[in-house]
Amino acid sequence: MLGVRVGFEADPADDRYSLDRFPAADDLADLVERHWIVSWDLPPGREGSVTLLPHPCVNLWLDGGRLAVSGVGRDRFTYVYRGTGRVFGVKFRPGGFLPFLGRPLSDITGAVLPAEQLWGPAATALAERMAAARGIDRLVALVEEFLRERWPPPDPQVEFVQRIVAALLHDRTIARVDDVTEMFNINPRTLQRLFQRYVGVSPKWVLRRYRLHEAAAVLAREQHRPWAEVAAELGYFDQSHFIRDFTAAIGMTPVAYAQACRRMEAPVSA
Repeated sequence: MLGVRVGFEADPADDRYSLDRFPAADDLADLVERHWIVSWDLPPGREGSVTLLPHPCVNLWLDGGRLAVSGVGRDRFTYVYRGTGRVFGVKFRPGGFLPFLGRPLSDITGAVLPAEQLWGPAATALAERMAAARGIDRLVALVEEFLRERWPPPDPQVEFVQRIVAALLHDRTIARVDDVTEMFNINPRTLQRLFQRYVGVSPKWVLRRYRLHEAAAVLAREQHRPWAEVAAELGYFDQSHFIRDFTAAIGMTPVAYAQACRRMEAPVSA
């Protein structure tokens, strides 16, 4: 979906709630990471909720006939679902939506925009066709055709930003933004401006969010592992700093989160 799942007020193994992901077509994969669909079928009077910690990505999604664009979300949020329904989405790669938006991604950070605000009546028509679509193949075909018709010219900065973001995600030698500027031979102010324009948040924010995603996943998977060991492995050598960041992002301390995972009350799913 929009991010990593950090809480679930229903049985996470309940087959009446499902999340499925589908790769983007090869010709769209430079800017689009994947498609996703969440569906549920609950008995009358019952409701569930899922709490998400967003990735540094823009999503285009259809919910209840409404087509909208979500900028990068800074804070976790909770989605409540009832009855029978589905939400379909397109997850763009970091930096991948800037060519469609045509202005800095920081302009829409934390915001949800009606798709009509970007694409006019064509977005309304797309939403109607998608709402009537029965299967995932048709949903994917409709939205990919829509994007192809509006595919932007190549922007070399997008690929550069994506290489930096990939390093922030995978390279454990990166503990500070200074490590990024040295690795990519880029001025710190230039890096900040590049991320504000193409990603919508700072490189420091992206690095911290990725590390917290991984910390939550590790604590959920290895529930008896000392959290201080996890923190150090991820580059947090100040334990109080890690506790503060983790609690602010997840909503509970590392110890409380691991305990909740043991009770199957706060599972994590990337």
